[in-house]
Amino acid sequence: MTGAIALVVSTALSAAQDAERPLILTSKPHTTIRMQVAKPSAKSTAAVQTNKRSALALATEAAAKKKEHRLILQVNTNDPAAMNLALNNAMNVAQYYKEIGEQVKIEVVTFGPGLHMLRDDTSPVKARIETMALSTPEISYKACGNTQENMHKAENKDIPIISQAQVVKSGVIHIMQLEEHGWTYVKP
Repeated sequence: MTGAIALVVSTALSAAQDAERPLILTSKPHTTIRMQVAKPSAKSTAAVQTNKRSALALATEAAAKKKEHRLILQVNTNDPAAMNLALNNAMNVAQYYKEIGEQVKIEVVTFGPGLHMLRDDTSPVKARIETMALSTPEISYKACGNTQENMHKAENKDIPIISQAQVVKSGVIHIMQLEEHGWTYVKP
């Protein structure tokens, strides 16, 4: 019996604390204990609810601003249409997150025949990338070092990469590592 009373009292006390109201215990000799939770005024209840909502809204907003979206766009073909599609996707994603006030990082990763996108001597989209790099710093460009080396051997000349791009050891491995760190992968 004592255990049951303790359970009822602790449950009522917990409910009163959750509601931020005092607990009032009343009893009569040799009868059951009655518990009442004091009723708060409408004004105090509204204030508590407003404060809870405000705190939740601020926390949600802060979390959204801290979250950074991360996207990988792969280009592995020497096709100007595919290259432009990847650049269009990158710009659309960057613009979307800019409009809603959230951070985004986008990496365009090229390998195989797609390296032509970032070659200084053969890129059909070189001028567009130069312009985009000035206006959209959240987009970066990665060139596969393995592909660059293979092209160097095949063409028996240096393979220049545009200044906006960074050479990584392997485009495919770079994509894998980014995915392992939570990046989203898209092949346009």
